[in-house]
Amino acid sequence: MMSESLKEESVPDAKGEDSTRVVMKLHPALAPVKVAVLPLLKNREELVKASTDVFNKLKFSFQCQYDEKDAIGRRYRRQDAIGTPYCVTIDFETLENNTVTIRERDSLKQERVHIDRIEEIVRQRVDMKTLLL
Repeated sequence: MMSESLKEESVPDAKGEDSTRVVMKLHPALAPVKVAVLPLLKNREELVKASTDVFNKLKFSFQCQYDEKDAIGRRYRRQDAIGTPYCVTIDFETLENNTVTIRERDSLKQERVHIDRIEEIVRQRVDMKTLLL
């Protein structure tokens, strides 16, 4: 099952050109790490603080990772490679209105949600019941 889940895909990079990503396409309920919390920039104290606050709330509910090393695209790729189904990005809009971006690993779809809804959304999507239905 694990070897069948590891895929290489062609996806657009930040410049719109094709690049290859390695992605572990495990069902979200089976993924070892359920969510990663990523500040947009590591050198902005307010983004790092907001990110660690979100991480500290989520870590008691899910297996989470916090990552601030390298550019945001590289962090997404690292999480894709280990099968993390959701990445929560903290950006400047978060500081203005308490919303974050949740990025879905398989579709690359991104949605803005209020910080208070992150746990509820991730819980619904990684619930083992979704695997069995």
